[in-house]
Amino acid sequence: MSRREPVYAATIGLGRALLRGLDVTTRSEGVEHVPATGPAVLAATHVSFPDFVFIGRALLGTGRRVRFMCRHDIWHSRLAARAMDAMGHIPVDREAPAAAYLKARRLLQQGEVVCLFPEGGISTAYTTRALMPGAAALARETGAPLVPVWMWGSQRIWAQKTTQDHPLPRPDLTRGRLVDVRFGEPLTVPPDADLTAVTQDLGHRLWRGLESLQQRPEHRPRPGEHAPWFPAHLGGHACELEASYVIDAMPRAAVRPTWGPGAS
Repeated sequence: MSRREPVYAATIGLGRALLRGLDVTTRSEGVEHVPATGPAVLAATHVSFPDFVFIGRALLGTGRRVRFMCRHDIWHSRLAARAMDAMGHIPVDREAPAAAYLKARRLLQQGEVVCLFPEGGISTAYTTRALMPGAAALARETGAPLVPVWMWGSQRIWAQKTTQDHPLPRPDLTRGRLVDVRFGEPLTVPPDADLTAVTQDLGHRLWRGLESLQQRPEHRPRPGEHAPWFPAHLGGHACELEASYVIDAMPRAAVRPTWGPGAS
């Protein structure tokens, strides 16, 4: 980076200290798929509130600092807003997302790496839910490569709620967790691409990649273990898929899944 960005540097230091204190292992794969220079759109699965920490951590060795698209209510705190703005992150108001899109486009045109969570939230079933088409649109308009990113393991640190009536759980500070971050081969989105078709392709890729991480032996529940953090269709005790649709409110603009459990 040509600029020092002291707030970003301090935040990285704090994140390192917290992960070291919790003895969290971040295992990354496919970092070479993120270009060393120039713009890139990262489209990541979303399984836990601190997912951004692990994506940023996985890319530390590349020298690239990621600009994340985040819920706009983080900016309601004046201190948080100043820090987020200093790091170049992007507030997203789902009721009026145009401003976020324009800022992300500008950052990409400046050669930055922008990360979106196109699900717009965390599935209570821990599978890939409906996707917003913004990642595909940004890649199409700017020519930036679209890089799928898969996350798993961070939900053990801070899980999603299991029913609509339950409050959000508190972070689990158990030491020694493992978090996997995998970057996939980038997609090229041509100027005449159909956004729905590209988003459906991305959805299939994100779902297949997520399930491949979920089925690694080190991430599966122990025999007889109650596992609300693991998908029901894979033998865990998270919210059932059909029931999750009631909890996982999605904007009407989202591309509905043609992927997921039972899909071909």
